[in-house]
Amino acid sequence: MRDTGADRPAYVLLSYDQEAEFNCEEDYEETWALCADAEGLFADPRPPERGTYELLGCAPEGDLEAAVTRARAEGSAPLGFLVLEILDAKGERVHEWYLEDVRVLGEGPCARDLSLRDITVEGAESAANASGYPQRPSLSPGFRLLGAEGERRGTCKDLAHIREERPDPLEPPVRLLGCSPRGALLHALNSGEEDLGHAKLLRLDAHGRTIQSAVEGELMAWIPSARGRGLVDLTLEPWSERPPTAAEEVWEIWDRGRPTEPNLWAARSSEGREFWLGTALAHHDQDRPDEPSGGTYHLDGRHVTDEPGFLCAMGEAVNGPGGYFGRNYAALNDCLAGRWGAARPFTLVWHHAHVARACLGVTPRADYRPLTFEEVLALFAKKRIDVHFA
Repeated sequence: MRDTGADRPAYVLLSYDQEAEFNCEEDYEETWALCADAEGLFADPRPPERGTYELLGCAPEGDLEAAVTRARAEGSAPLGFLVLEILDAKGERVHEWYLEDVRVLGEGPCARDLSLRDITVEGAESAANASGYPQRPSLSPGFRLLGAEGERRGTCKDLAHIREERPDPLEPPVRLLGCSPRGALLHALNSGEEDLGHAKLLRLDAHGRTIQSAVEGELMAWIPSARGRGLVDLTLEPWSERPPTAAEEVWEIWDRGRPTEPNLWAARSSEGREFWLGTALAHHDQDRPDEPSGGTYHLDGRHVTDEPGFLCAMGEAVNGPGGYFGRNYAALNDCLAGRWGAARPFTLVWHHAHVARACLGVTPRADYRPLTFEEVLALFAKKRIDVHFA
């Protein structure tokens, strides 16, 4: 919790209408309160919950076959990322479903076909999964098993989830402190209404301008605030993800407005750099035209030690301190198509490129392998970006 001063609201609370938000309606929001501070707002995402699964009627290949052999000798063995390609009746791919950080626990004969195996694995469902569980289509032969790079790991007839009852972890609500209610919220408080409504919380800078959306949820309760007469403390039950703990230090830097000094993101952790990219996107001027093609941009590579660091540096190279030019490689590819600050072709002068050459693509991830330095250069070449090293 931070000391914002008696006259300085750190947050603004707005009415929230999910349908209006989805339809991009304008001017539907009403200011409900200015709030001095928030308690219990920040929370890092919980690690994905791990489950136990059986690959039924499995014919393992490659790394999966090796992991089964190792698990037979050692009790269990790591496998990593596992893709289950869902096949239709003709054996054609319909969809994919992913397990992360998979570990093989054991195996046994398949009762329906002794030439196949039933393999028990443990892993976490990927956040990229479109559904909670893969449904095998009628008459389908089952699943094709692949690794993160598409390498074959065999096939299986079906997948069974061995469910364990676990209580959902309890998270405390967000407390909004020193709030000055107004509008429909003030009317609801004065009339004693129990249903206070749905709300969105925005973080403000020192000038009262919005830095970024913080959280959305339902107002559950209120009490008079100790911070001043006429003020209230509100209880908000979030339904959206809370900002990570790294957000607090990022917002402190943006508190004076968009940065005018480059590389203020550099001292942040990888998580902080990722959040910085979202903040930079929130402040990108969509109406600003691209600089003409043929320009030259300078990328300060001294702090490009990971993927978010490269994207932070790329954003500032094109659009200045606090600038945005992609928050992941797919978004970078979109930005290179234009309307994000720079028209192709252009020249990128990459200073201290040896840092990225040593660091990019070497940190393992559960869901995918980040691009290497050479692969980033190949992407630039494909998009007609002329890279010079300095």
